[in-house]
Amino acid sequence: MPDDHAVASDLKRSDLARLTGCNLETIRYYESVGLMPDPPRTSSGHRRYGSAHVERLNFVKWARDLGFTMEEIRGLLSLVDRGSHTCAEVERMGCHHLGVVRAKIRDLQAIESVLARTIARCTGSDTPDCPLLDVLNEGQAKSEGAKSASD
Repeated sequence: MPDDHAVASDLKRSDLARLTGCNLETIRYYESVGLMPDPPRTSSGHRRYGSAHVERLNFVKWARDLGFTMEEIRGLLSLVDRGSHTCAEVERMGCHHLGVVRAKIRDLQAIESVLARTIARCTGSDTPDCPLLDVLNEGQAKSEGAKSASD
């Protein structure tokens, strides 16, 4: 079995998982959705992975860690696989994703603000009155009102 510093070749799926820190089921999933190419098989039908699989899985894993969607990763990989990508193409995709991340951050900051203000109004007493529950109930009522208006 290869050690972590050896050039990856003739690896089993468990070796690939160990080298990349990726779960076996996740590797299977990435194969099933086409993010990972089907590995060659031995004459007995066992999958064998090489260094290209390690590199690709690390790419996918890091892209997921950065919050790219599966479709965005598929798009990035298609550029890489095509071999004629330009930095401008990749930059456009990266800028779009950065905008999505920044919007999520703004949403989370707004959520944090509402929660902090509401929790600061909580008394922590043993009474059933709770500002946080009141805000949640108001939100539910607003949501139901908006749903009724759209029906």
